[in-house]
Amino acid sequence: MTQNKITAELYEFIVKVIEDKVREIRVTREEFDKLAAAINRLAEAQARTEERLNKLTEAQQRTEQRLNQLVATVEKLAERVEQLAEAQQRTEQRLNQLAERVEQLAEAQQRTEQRLNQLAATVEKLAEAVDGLRQEVGKLSETVGFGLEDIARVVLPGWLYRHLGVELEELERRFVIVDGREIEVNLYGEGLKRGKEVVVVGEAKSRIYGRDVNKFYEEVYRPIAELSEREVIGILFGYLIHPSAQKRAKELGLYVVASYQR
Repeated sequence: MTQNKITAELYEFIVKVIEDKVREIRVTREEFDKLAAAINRLAEAQARTEERLNKLTEAQQRTEQRLNQLVATVEKLAERVEQLAEAQQRTEQRLNQLAERVEQLAEAQQRTEQRLNQLAATVEKLAEAVDGLRQEVGKLSETVGFGLEDIARVVLPGWLYRHLGVELEELERRFVIVDGREIEVNLYGEGLKRGKEVVVVGEAKSRIYGRDVNKFYEEVYRPIAELSEREVIGILFGYLIHPSAQKRAKELGLYVVASYQR
């Protein structure tokens, strides 16, 4: 049997070839490990990048939502501003109308004041005329009153004698002092009634009503009667005697006599 032997040279060659291959393999593995590490780092970086992208996407979405909300708010605000502008325009129109109305009222007020001034002037003139008329009426009343008093002075003495049994010489106008107060009596006389002294106080008035009787009683008859020691007879004389005057005179114990009575 023939044995194949490896020569020293062949052995060294084979060893060298194997060592070279081992070195190549070692180098390749180291590079592979480096590549794998680089790939891992790249994968991690990619993961972080994707995470950041996701965050950026979410932030973008939130930004878009806020932007949409902001746009909606701006649109509503613009609509509101437009409404306010329209309302402002309507307000200005109303203010213009109001200003025009106020101006019209001012003109009307001025015309009213002018008319009031004219009316005041007219009233003043009318007041002057009324004062003049009052003076004339007063003079006429005095004339009529004095005329009526003259008639009363003629008629009443006879009436008093026939109806009350009073003997009286005459009636006159007299001022009587009562409690320091001066009372003017249109018709005043002193006489006798069945032998007793009496005092007659009266008033002449063209038309006599119940209120005239009350006034005469309070202002003339009662103050004198309360302080007089003699009987006081109160009498009113006139052209016309109203039923209210007759009734009130009877209640107060006074007498009313018409000019045509005897």
